[in-house]
Amino acid sequence: MFKKGLLLGSTALLLAACGAADESTEEASNEVTEETTEETVTIKVASHLPPMTDVVDIAGDVIEDGYEIELVEVSDNIQYNEALLNEEVDANFAQHEPFMEVFNQERDGNLVALQPIYNAIVGFYSPVYDSVEDIEDGAEVAVPSDPTNEARALVTLEEHDLITLDPEVSKSEATVDDVSENPYNFTFTHIDLLNLTAAYEDGVELVFNYPTYIASVDLTPEDAVILQADEENRFAITLVAREDNQDSDEIQALMDAMTSQEVYDFLDGLAEDGHLRPAFEPGE
Repeated sequence: MFKKGLLLGSTALLLAACGAADESTEEASNEVTEETTEETVTIKVASHLPPMTDVVDIAGDVIEDGYEIELVEVSDNIQYNEALLNEEVDANFAQHEPFMEVFNQERDGNLVALQPIYNAIVGFYSPVYDSVEDIEDGAEVAVPSDPTNEARALVTLEEHDLITLDPEVSKSEATVDDVSENPYNFTFTHIDLLNLTAAYEDGVELVFNYPTYIASVDLTPEDAVILQADEENRFAITLVAREDNQDSDEIQALMDAMTSQEVYDFLDGLAEDGHLRPAFEPGE
């Protein structure tokens, strides 16, 4: 953009020095002016916390010419979907597909999951227990209050044989009411996803959490008592747009940037620390 400004300034000085220019020169100058003042298309992407915001920033560095990405940071897990639904942004990057589906049902939304980018390694953390073998009868278990993450937390407990869920209930829709066997007599407490770290600090024995949030108390997935395996990337953090713009040139350019080698390399570096797994292969 700065170079274009210099080019326009130089053209203006040249025309002034030469005096009256002939018609062909003026037409040529107009063509140059039109080319050099062509506007860059800005794509607004709502996101929440690192590493989600980091991914958006990297995509902004590598997106193809003619486009730029404007990161719109939000402070909770409601604003990014409301902003997209209300066409205040063009896309968002802060959630997994099941969470988006619940939003669409509740708000009669038209949001569309386009591309999974990474799968956060989630699990249960404890200020009391060092391993699953230490878990005691009657422990309090903090699970997210939103339906999709509540289900994910319960599935994680079932994977480690700490509870049994009703087999007739979908794993993505399970609630504490669907716990058919509770051998440890857990007491379940529903807490907003953003307040789960505070529950850990308050001494709740088992707390479900994401690496993004638990990092605020200097913990990583290596510190978790148990971790979930989501091999199908059902809960991968995903690029989301709307039905009306999902096939636009802008969103295609955004998808290309979000699945670039540069983004993959960044995520792969975090994967080495056990925080997440990339959910795409660059160029595919």
